[in-house]
Amino acid sequence: MLSLSDTTAVVSALRAAGCVFAEDEAELILATAGTPDELVTMVDRRAAGQPLEHVLGWAGFHGLRVLVEPGVFVPRRRTEFLVGEALVQAPDASVVVDLCCGSGAVGAALAAALGDTELHAADIDPAAVGCARRNIASYGGHAHLGDLFEALPAALRGRIGILAANVPYVPSGEVGLLPAEARDHEPLVALDGGGDGLDVLRRVAAGAPEWLAPGGCVLVETSERQAEAAVEAFAAAGLTARLAVSEELYANVVIGVRDQD
Repeated sequence: MLSLSDTTAVVSALRAAGCVFAEDEAELILATAGTPDELVTMVDRRAAGQPLEHVLGWAGFHGLRVLVEPGVFVPRRRTEFLVGEALVQAPDASVVVDLCCGSGAVGAALAAALGDTELHAADIDPAAVGCARRNIASYGGHAHLGDLFEALPAALRGRIGILAANVPYVPSGEVGLLPAEARDHEPLVALDGGGDGLDVLRRVAAGAPEWLAPGGCVLVETSERQAEAAVEAFAAAGLTARLAVSEELYANVVIGVRDQD
């Protein structure tokens, strides 16, 4: 039986399972486990390949501790760049929507930074909506189940200042090449972006102008090789589009702005 003070044994078990950052992960697991039995369960789950965030039950994101439940997409650190770009583009946004919200991490981070804002999150996955609802509750946020804009209250049409859409963008034929943690433990709907990976992005771009407020912005994350096509999709929808890149985080964010009427 592992002990809550036996760091060496936990590190050894994680390292034997192939965890590259065994020391760091052991520290987090030991700090989270409440009993020796819980510790054993958590180590076994991580050794079996479950994402660390699912094992812990939370992920650090943009200075927040976000609840992340099994079967829900894990927020990536690179997506913090999208949050930062949204805040630069629309620092006074009063209505925020987190589309394809997963855990609701992006919406929660935006609401925490903006202060008094009307926050909505939406996803097609019921597990994600349930998780997001818990993460945005303290900000007075509302979580909705449905397919993209169909999930949103009609009253939001033409009022959204920031529309953050962390869409799936892995091409269907490449999903099988993803790390097992993502491939086996995260929902396919949060990963698979269709033939070239841009199917959902194009739908978001096409629908965004009628939902954004004048001067409002929509932001999506994509890969470097998809960035040019993604910018073109935004421009084709009538948005003023640009690409923001963080080499440090390997993040590419396409930003589209609705013109002022």
